Amino acid sequence: MYLYHLGKVILFVVFKIVFRLEVIGKENIPKQQGVLLCSNHISNFDPPILGVASPRIVRFMAKQELFHNPFLNWLLIRIGGFPVKRGLGDKQALRTGLELLNNGEVMGIFPEGTRSKTGKLGKGLAGAGFFALRSNAVVIPCAIVGTYKPFKKIKVIFGKQINFNQLKNEKRSAKEGTEVIMHEIRKLLEKERRNI
Repeated sequence: MYLYHLGKVILFVVFKIVFRLEVIGKENIPKQQGVLLCSNHISNFDPPILGVASPRIVRFMAKQELFHNPFLNWLLIRIGGFPVKRGLGDKQALRTGLELLNNGEVMGIFPEGTRSKTGKLGKGLAGAGFFALRSNAVVIPCAIVGTYKPFKKIKVIFGKQINFNQLKNEKRSAKEGTEVIMHEIRKLLEKERRNI
């Protein structure tokens, strides 16, 4: 993961200067446990900025089409990305994600499944709830706040762990699990907007 660490150092400097990056709540991410990092999605910059903001390596699913480009395929594989077929129940991607989480890695996911064109939080898909309910990972909600305009501040806020024990015991559905996650992301966004 040499390329990941090199890229993280370079991008940290770029994001700090260009977007005045501020990170809040790093201490909420456990140092060694599997972590499911669930964030709102407002820009193509979101995956790299989450990677820079997190104190640990973050693995991401990326749409399969990106892997058709030889350069992107080479790059994504070397920074720990793995493909997912969007709009389908991609069993291989689900298995890979569960394996990463249960092996103590950090996986970043955007529950909305696509970027919000308005900047407002959309509806979450069942995937996030599936990983939260089926894995042993800690679930951390995350909010990215800002517009990615040069020299305007971007904040990455890592919330406190969501307790999924009761939902697991009650054998709740993946959709219900995602709704809990989206509620926590929404709370982070609303709290930050009240502080502006």
